[in-house]
Amino acid sequence: MRSRLLQRNLRVDPPLALTGQGMLIHDSNGRAVIDGSGGAAVACLGHGHPRVLEAMRAQMDRLSYAHTALYSCEPAEQLADMVLEGEPGGLTHLYLCSSGSEGVEAALKLARQYFVEIGQPNRSKFIARRQSYHGNTLGALAAGGNMMRRAIYQPILSDAFHHVSACYAYRDRRDDESDAQYVARLAAELEAQFQSLGPDTVAAFIAEPVVGATLGCVAALPGYFQAVRAICDRHGALLILDEVMSGMGRTGTMHAWEHEGVPPDIQVVAKGLGGGYQPIGGIMIGGRIIDALRDGSGGFMHGHTYQAHPIASAAALAVQQVIREEGLLENVRAMGALLEQRLTERLGNHRHVGDIRGRGLFWCAEFVADRASKAVFDPALKLNERIKREAYERGLACYPMAGTIDGKRGDHVILSPPYIAKAADIEAIVARFGDAVDAAIAGLPSGG
Repeated sequence: MRSRLLQRNLRVDPPLALTGQGMLIHDSNGRAVIDGSGGAAVACLGHGHPRVLEAMRAQMDRLSYAHTALYSCEPAEQLADMVLEGEPGGLTHLYLCSSGSEGVEAALKLARQYFVEIGQPNRSKFIARRQSYHGNTLGALAAGGNMMRRAIYQPILSDAFHHVSACYAYRDRRDDESDAQYVARLAAELEAQFQSLGPDTVAAFIAEPVVGATLGCVAALPGYFQAVRAICDRHGALLILDEVMSGMGRTGTMHAWEHEGVPPDIQVVAKGLGGGYQPIGGIMIGGRIIDALRDGSGGFMHGHTYQAHPIASAAALAVQQVIREEGLLENVRAMGALLEQRLTERLGNHRHVGDIRGRGLFWCAEFVADRASKAVFDPALKLNERIKREAYERGLACYPMAGTIDGKRGDHVILSPPYIAKAADIEAIVARFGDAVDAAIAGLPSGG
């Protein structure tokens, strides 16, 4: 009997994930699969961590739900204190919701309200980047530049959002450009977009410090975010950084923007915040924005039924405690360096691997039909899906994506193991992934 649950693919039912422990998921096909991507870079502590499960059980015994129109709750307050300790980058407050998409929606609405509160209601436009991803709700989808996901919904997406080029040096930097010249060209493009829209109409620029699934673990070149920050400051716009995938330790620092030395006005977090133990996301907010609301209307004109949910907050609090107390950021850096080294050794000279890129435990391989020209495989071949299937057959879960370049052309696959990964896990992941790549390409139709 076919599943009555609406699956991502209505033609093929997926196996059931039955149990998970540590790095492994055991499924209904009888396989023990290494979770080499943490799902979608979510399961940062792996599966079944005893401290997180105990925290959730304890919170269930105390309080399962209380509406925030009347109450706050202890684990949400403690979580805010922990993630904002020392007010990193001037971020002073945390708003908690249930997903990254909800977090982006909250960030956009907060930016709009901030400017209304300070007497600049004309600021209603947002600038983002092509081949970015900011979530699947309509506002977040409109902000994002994932052309494949936007296409069907384009007629109902807001026209408040405008897009400039991503910082994608592998394909977009010209042969006659240095890194600095390429960054300067991107900065000029952003400046031109501000001027075209009217600088006093732009509320914010939103970007991923390390672009996630849509472009595949692309970090900006040195100086890029400094240039972006300077443009936003010059025109009085906010900088929103979407760290749903790259934040909360994934890149080896607690916040991905720490690599750039450029803190945002609003930061969106989700996946690494709660590690998948409960749905949770949120935004961290700069003090001047909070001051404006406090001195103005007195509140944020936004809310959700399940915001700051007690059990979700308790799970996330335990996840964050484990990351800190077990020194997992150091492990992310060490195992990330090993992952980079092993991927480079195994696939760096592969005739169909064009680029290996990433940071921390967030890595990607982009595939090409020809390395010299960077020509892509025919999208109809769905190479990324073939690699996913071959990896699964070898006991590895990875995260495939199509449309790397423009939503239609290009294939890449992400590896983003849990922060608890050990050297033996990294060795196994790369060995199985390399074999999967070889098998998938060997299995392509002749001439594909």
